[in-house]
Amino acid sequence: MQMIGQLVATMFLSREMAHRAHLAATGPGSFSKHAALGEFYPAIIEIADSITEAYQGRHSLIEIPYLEAPEDYNDIIKILEKHLEDIESIRYAAVDKKDTAIQNLIDEAVDSYLSALYKLKNLK
Repeated sequence: MQMIGQLVATMFLSREMAHRAHLAATGPGSFSKHAALGEFYPAIIEIADSITEAYQGRHSLIEIPYLEAPEDYNDIIKILEKHLEDIESIRYAAVDKKDTAIQNLIDEAVDSYLSALYKLKNLK
């Protein structure tokens, strides 16, 4: 499997899980959770699309695998933290460090995760 496909698939799964958590947000702090995830899921899919198009423009078409939802799919903070960790751990295997245009797009994805995590953890 191509590492770039894995990286993009992780973002796709994040979008799916965040969108589901966004729609299911209830109880105390639910509005801030709903709002934070409402910003995150469309942003991350747009960035994943940009990464894919830029990569394919420079290299070749990629295959994006389907990933399984994690067992503890109710804890969106843990999910996003894990996905962020996964993306950061494979980014340089997926895209050469010298390919700064695509690395900058990956930086945008990392920024989206960090911003969402800040809002989910601190704005209630």
